[in-house]
Amino acid sequence: MNLNNKENYLFNKISNLKGVGNKISTYFKKKKIEMIKDLLWNFPYSSTDRSDFSNIENLEIGKIQTIKIKVKKYIFPRIRNLPNKIICENEKKKIELVYFNSREPFLKKIFKINADLIVSGKIGFYKNSYQIINPDYVTDPSKIDYIKKIIPKYSLTEGISEKVYRKIIEGVMSEMPEVSEWHDSKTIKDLNIPKWKEAIQFLHRPDGINSFNSRQYKRVAFDEIFSQLIILSNNRSKIKRIKKKPKIFNADIYHKIIKKLKYELTSDQIKSLEQINNDLKSNKKMFRILQGDVGCGKTIVSLIAAANVVKSKYQCGIMAPTDILAKQHYEEALKIFKDLDISVGYISGKLNLKEKIAIKEKILNGQIQILIGTHSLFYEGIKFKNLGFIIIDEQHKFGVKQRMALSKKGGDQCDVLLMSATPIPRTIMLTLYGDLDVSRIKQKPKNRKKILTFTKPEKKIIEIYKFVKKEIKNENQVFWVCPLINESKFLNFSSAQKRFEDIKKIFPNNVGLLHGLLDEKERNKILNDFQNEKIKIIISTTVIEVGVNFPKANLIIIENSEKFGLAQLHQLRGRVGRGSKQGICILLYKGEPSKNSIKRLRILKNNNDGFKIAEEDMNLRGHGDLIGLQQSGEKYFKIAKPEHHKDLFKYAEKKIREMDGITIDLKKYEVLLKLFDKADMINIHEEIY
Repeated sequence: MNLNNKENYLFNKISNLKGVGNKISTYFKKKKIEMIKDLLWNFPYSSTDRSDFSNIENLEIGKIQTIKIKVKKYIFPRIRNLPNKIICENEKKKIELVYFNSREPFLKKIFKINADLIVSGKIGFYKNSYQIINPDYVTDPSKIDYIKKIIPKYSLTEGISEKVYRKIIEGVMSEMPEVSEWHDSKTIKDLNIPKWKEAIQFLHRPDGINSFNSRQYKRVAFDEIFSQLIILSNNRSKIKRIKKKPKIFNADIYHKIIKKLKYELTSDQIKSLEQINNDLKSNKKMFRILQGDVGCGKTIVSLIAAANVVKSKYQCGIMAPTDILAKQHYEEALKIFKDLDISVGYISGKLNLKEKIAIKEKILNGQIQILIGTHSLFYEGIKFKNLGFIIIDEQHKFGVKQRMALSKKGGDQCDVLLMSATPIPRTIMLTLYGDLDVSRIKQKPKNRKKILTFTKPEKKIIEIYKFVKKEIKNENQVFWVCPLINESKFLNFSSAQKRFEDIKKIFPNNVGLLHGLLDEKERNKILNDFQNEKIKIIISTTVIEVGVNFPKANLIIIENSEKFGLAQLHQLRGRVGRGSKQGICILLYKGEPSKNSIKRLRILKNNNDGFKIAEEDMNLRGHGDLIGLQQSGEKYFKIAKPEHHKDLFKYAEKKIREMDGITIDLKKYEVLLKLFDKADMINIHEEIY
């Protein structure tokens, strides 16, 4: 990228700044601040108003305040390590200014007896006297402007004081370059946003502490959203330019599979299948995501599509995130493709060497037409004879770069279908998957009953045990989910180990314990025992959230439900009610939940639509667990807040749609893309293909 010298200033290392040496640079690195532009995104979280002049009667302990004082006397102890004190008056009432490690001559020069001064700092109280330890500012009343009216407060790392940090920021603000505007005049007018430099300076300087909806904050939030869409749109256009041989739609194989099913496809499934098959028949490479709520039937849609690919003389690779899910897909495929002259194979990193070699040979010579596995599908040195279709389940674990790299596997002839059961609000869908075409399945199978959801306090656990006993008697199976494996001294959460021990006393030989620390052999034994009904209850952590399908599991109990996000609770709830019987979910909570927790649980109780639930979850909790797809993790956006900036997301989508099919002049957006660390994605396709 070719930026002018002024713009390049933003991408210099912070070690080039005045007052920032190696030591401070190391401290900054802990907060992932390495370049000047990184400093810009660390906006103040609060402010202190030093214009609030007070007398002693109105002082508040612990608060930073400004006071006019008269110097009366000094106390300079001759004993080492004792502080020096300047005794002052305010309206004839005493206040002490306390200094550690400051010499007498220096203090006497600043604090002359009977001089009137303005002092600002944090108010303390010691031995019946107000005091300020090491005041932030001391100045003559005639230089009142020296004490800034409003002081921004930053989230800092250990080793850097607020005073030092603000000095560094002020230095950066004074050197801020004018950058070339990347938005058109219509966008600026429509959104009523200022120039980029003005926005940044406003947000960092005293009067810039403002809400998410300020013009200045909206400017940088929209910049972030738009930068993401530019990259995705650019990637999308490059994918669309890739030419491939069209694959065929085999009506005969389609009808044979449909005939085998014990249920009818929903209209959403049929529509999604049509979209996928149209992509397969096209001469343009398919890059599509099949998004569906839990239990909506994405797998069967993908398998029917895979069958068409096989009948077009290509191979198909299906990748799942866990061995459990991969094995379930494999067993499902064996049932679907029985007697249809389609060979299916399974590979896992846990297979022995002899088994792996045999599978690799069959893949290379084309004997296996559909290979199902985990990441080992691509990282075990496997070579396909003629790979034409990649299906990736639970693809949310893959970012833009990983998606592109995976599509490389089969070259230009390889179509790619990604699947996700994580409902994403439409507000942010495009910023996540704007490089993909999207198919959505929202309908549940017609025979699928709505899962009944109840909330119960933990103190009624005996009633719950009785209900579990009743369900087992009716030949149903039970999932019992706890947030922790073992008890914690610091968290008042239920543990799977403790609950397992308690339930084992009531249901001996009928319960298994499942969590992430078990090795694969132990995990598979428990799941196989559950599948074969040797045990009726699984006590588990959230490892069952994705990729567990047991039709006879009809009841799920989730402890500490008030601590989970709605999206995750919905995912867990979707593990039951997959058969013909009524699914039941019981949400246990401890103590008296907050009003917000009650509201959230009520939303889940009254709603089975994952997309609506995700929208509500975003509004209540923010978007971290929807996009990061973890209950606590790094958020996808640094600045933009989907719960606050829905209008910006919608406008960004409108602008990017207007650019669809047009070659984007990326040079125009060089600075923008670098500011948000998107520049390394620009040539991603050239690197991959």
